[in-house]
Amino acid sequence: MFVTPAYAQAAGGAGGAAAITQFVPLILIFVIMYFLILRPQQKRMKEHRNMVSALKRGDQVVTQGGLIGKVTDVKDEEVTVEIAQGVKVRVVRGTIAQVVTQPKPAAANS
Repeated sequence: MFVTPAYAQAAGGAGGAAAITQFVPLILIFVIMYFLILRPQQKRMKEHRNMVSALKRGDQVVTQGGLIGKVTDVKDEEVTVEIAQGVKVRVVRGTIAQVVTQPKPAAANS
């Protein structure tokens, strides 16, 4: 036999506390990943969802494809964007990357 019985018996002495301390670095890695990667990504997704749901006529937008135009019509899942005079394209709501400017309401002259 290659292993003596004394060596085999001495190897199994790991306790419960030692097993927990081995998992502490792994748990810390998951906590750090949550705060540095997952949480900010969820925040950006929520902001984008709110921005897309608040689209209205007259907003100037940039699509993910790089087209800049003015919103002329808003439907359930699509937005009509005028990219040039008389040129309108239909765009899926989720592909709006950002709202560049929002028109200000006209001041009431009294």
